[in-house]
Amino acid sequence: MNPTALVKDTFTGPGSVARLAGAAMLVATVAGQHPHPSFTRAVTKDVFSQIPNWKFFAPNPATHDFHYVYRTLDLAGDTSEWREIEMIEPRRWYQAFWFASRRPEKAVFDLCTAILQQVARQGVTNIHTTGPYRLLAAFIRRTIHEREPSPDVVKGFQFGVVRAAGHDTSEAPETLFVSPYTPMEPGLWPHTATA
Repeated sequence: MNPTALVKDTFTGPGSVARLAGAAMLVATVAGQHPHPSFTRAVTKDVFSQIPNWKFFAPNPATHDFHYVYRTLDLAGDTSEWREIEMIEPRRWYQAFWFASRRPEKAVFDLCTAILQQVARQGVTNIHTTGPYRLLAAFIRRTIHEREPSPDVVKGFQFGVVRAAGHDTSEAPETLFVSPYTPMEPGLWPHTATA
C-alpha cells in the first residue's frame, strides 16, 4: 500500500475518530506524568478525571517517619514514662508484591498528617473534637489496653507525634505535637483528665 494512502486512511478512513482520540489520550497521559506545569495543561482541564495518573512516587513523597509516643496518668495522679508505639515493621522481600499489613501504618500516618494540618491552621483549641484526633486517640487507647499490665488503673493518657529522618541519624528527632491529657473513657469529652 502507498505510504501516503496509509497516512490518509489513518486520519480519514474508517475508525479514524477512535484512533485520533486514542492517540490524544496517550499523549495527554504521557505529558500528564511530567512534573512541569506546562505539561499538565490537559490534566487541569480534565473535569471528569479521564486522564490517568501513573506517577511511580507520590507527588510530595514523605521524607520523614512519624513516631508515636504515649504516657499514662493513673488513678493516683502519677504519670508514666513516655513509651513508643512501634508502627514501622522490618521490610521483607515479598512485601514488594504484597504488603497489606502496611495499611494500618499508612492510616495512622494519614491521621497524624491531618492533625498536624489542623493544628497549623487553627491551633490546638478544640483539636479533641476533630475526627482525626478522635480516631488516633482511639488507636492509642486500644494500644494502652493491649500493652499496659493493668489498664483499668489508667485514668487518662497523653500522646505525642515525633518526626525523625529514619536512617539519617544526622538529623535530630523533632516533637511536632503533644496532645492534652485524654480520658481513658472515650465518652468523657471534653477532657476531664488532668495532668
